[in-house]
Amino acid sequence: MICMEKNVRRYRVFLYIFLGFAIGMFCWASYSYYKQSIPDTIRIKVGTSEEINFGIPASGQILADSTRVIALNQPVTLVAGKKQESYEMELKLFGVLPLKNVDIEVIEDTLLTPVGEPIGIYVKTQGVLVIDTGEFQSKTGEKVSPSRYKLQEGDYLTAIDGMAVTGKAQIKEYVEKSKGKDIIFQIARKDEVIQVKITPESDKQGSYKIGAWLRDSAQGIGTMTYIDQNNHFGALGHGINDMDTGELLKLGTGLLYETHIVAIQKGERGVPGELTGIIEYEADNVTGVISKNTGEGIYGVVTEGFQRNKGISAMPVALKHEISTGTAQIYCNVEGKSDFYDIELTKLSYQEENKNRQISFRVTDERLLKKTGGIVQGMSGACIIKDAKIIGAVTHVLVDDPQKGYGIFIEDMLVNN
Repeated sequence: MICMEKNVRRYRVFLYIFLGFAIGMFCWASYSYYKQSIPDTIRIKVGTSEEINFGIPASGQILADSTRVIALNQPVTLVAGKKQESYEMELKLFGVLPLKNVDIEVIEDTLLTPVGEPIGIYVKTQGVLVIDTGEFQSKTGEKVSPSRYKLQEGDYLTAIDGMAVTGKAQIKEYVEKSKGKDIIFQIARKDEVIQVKITPESDKQGSYKIGAWLRDSAQGIGTMTYIDQNNHFGALGHGINDMDTGELLKLGTGLLYETHIVAIQKGERGVPGELTGIIEYEADNVTGVISKNTGEGIYGVVTEGFQRNKGISAMPVALKHEISTGTAQIYCNVEGKSDFYDIELTKLSYQEENKNRQISFRVTDERLLKKTGGIVQGMSGACIIKDAKIIGAVTHVLVDDPQKGYGIFIEDMLVNN
């Protein structure tokens, strides 16, 4: 009998522990869900009123105005003044538990012209990028690696013996002429600028090398998203990253070139499709200058001679809190001219650490599915439009299902414009 009572008590203790753990996990999951349901930044257009409705049991207080508390479990109207300002709002779950601080920014209202045209991209890096270090056989047959432990993947070589670096050909020529003498390289490594000394070695043919794989440019095809009233453009919806290091390229100079799509490889499950285009890197074909390469896209100015699509007018933009799931369109060129293709917005997310995948959608347009199989490489930057407003741009395709893709909110692209 005593043994049975002990077992009952143990069972109850276990049950209480399990119940406490389950309640704790539920509370943690609910807290995380509520936290992710609200953007880190809420933007409002100058001189307008915006209704936001997050439907969560939280209240907010503008830190500059401690007298007013805003309940977010019901629709709230925020009224913006006539100048660009910013505020900070402190949110508390159930009015007690700290949830997060949200920035409220009053931004200029703008009209954008969706473009959807393919663009040829050519960029030079800011310095020369180190992809990796390697070894080679010296004159004596031994394996040598002069740059090992001195250069790192992702370094940018910016100067060589005090001279500004102009490209990898310059470095190759300088190393060859050194005849094995020490060379001082200036390196930009993350947020630091350092100097290292490397002694070139001669290979079996007598050529001097430092044993490093270098890159000083990148090129490819993407899609222009929009042009504003001042001929500034935004494109891609994501940055240009190095194909080997995966890091965002530091931009030195960049140009846009006219390009023509000549073939389309359809996307299939597990095999991403691709737009194949012809780019002629001639001065007469330059259509724009790239001034920024950011995680949200590339930006710059188009030339006066750039041919916009005359069949579509400028459109207003929709901010995050104005957008809902449902029927939408992407605007892009896969058949010789830009056109609208139907998609279904399936999920909207506000996680700041993954801005390029905050919009989830599925292609429903039979014309596009027949032509490309869905989203393919080269369509990054295609404008996403809902209810006659620009809401974002295409950024990625799901490799396992080319009918599905991701996008970035247009307001996150405009921050860098």
